[in-house]
Amino acid sequence: MRLLNVLVTVKLDEECLHQIADLSPELRVTDVSGLIKAECKGDFSSKDKLDVFLAKADIIYGFTFPKNLVARAPRLKWIQSTSAGVEHILGHDLVQSPVQVTSVSGIHAIPIGEFVMALILMFAKQAPLCFELKKRRQWKEFPPVVLHSKTVGIVGLGSIGTEIARLSKAFSMKVIAIRRSTKKLANARNVDVLLPLEGLNQLLTQSDFIILSLPLTNETHGLIGEKQLKIMKSSAYLINVSRGAIIDEQALIEALENNQIAGAGLDVFATEPLPAESKLWQLKNVIITSHISGVMTDYLTKTTIVFCENLRRYLAGQKLLNIVDKKAGY
Repeated sequence: MRLLNVLVTVKLDEECLHQIADLSPELRVTDVSGLIKAECKGDFSSKDKLDVFLAKADIIYGFTFPKNLVARAPRLKWIQSTSAGVEHILGHDLVQSPVQVTSVSGIHAIPIGEFVMALILMFAKQAPLCFELKKRRQWKEFPPVVLHSKTVGIVGLGSIGTEIARLSKAFSMKVIAIRRSTKKLANARNVDVLLPLEGLNQLLTQSDFIILSLPLTNETHGLIGEKQLKIMKSSAYLINVSRGAIIDEQALIEALENNQIAGAGLDVFATEPLPAESKLWQLKNVIITSHISGVMTDYLTKTTIVFCENLRRYLAGQKLLNIVDKKAGY
């Protein structure tokens, strides 16, 4: 019986490591997170040691992976990412290789759905203004927006977008959504109007809150730029919980400065951490968070559950969950 070598590149607690190892006596589980971390920081003093592990690796589980992975891991058959988005690992060599990639798509739906609704409510009820007035010790009345009958436009109706639609309906909002696989006008559960990607302009012109919850691919890079921002309602808010590069950041800054749109809730950015000199920090109609919308206190416990189920399937010769189309990017 040949052992399957599983390398773990993310720091797990002992319980998670045992959970993986206990699946089968065929598995040899090795934590190389420290070696990966050092190499990513430019410390190659342990490169030879890491290369020994990589040369024998059959499966890798983690978020961060070393450069030239395909060449350094000739036996590698499968990578399980701890993230839903995998654009950070899909280099040309990996895309062209037979190595299978799986994600943890689906585990972020609830936390990100809640996060999006929190941002919608903060904008509707003018929470940033409330914080500012408190700081000034100023009593001022203002009319909050009522969400009932407002329109949410969801660009990307995957597991996250589906949860956002469900929560929006709880507030009696109208839901317009875009799903790439949709070829013509349709509808879906908790969605009033379902459009193909070609219907983006219709969604932008009709929505009060526009949510970006789609993967970053060649097709979606810079999807929201000057033209798209100009056709949005001046009272509309843009919320991005996907990837920063989907928005032309400079065009967004100009639209916000000129009050072309009412505001933006941004959890992701083209460059992270967001540089201190970015104008986004200064704009009062922007809510900034540090790429935390999908974070949970037990995040790695949840991703390990997904990995273990996939590992069980792998050992049984069954189809894996969340297989990534490497050429499509998700």
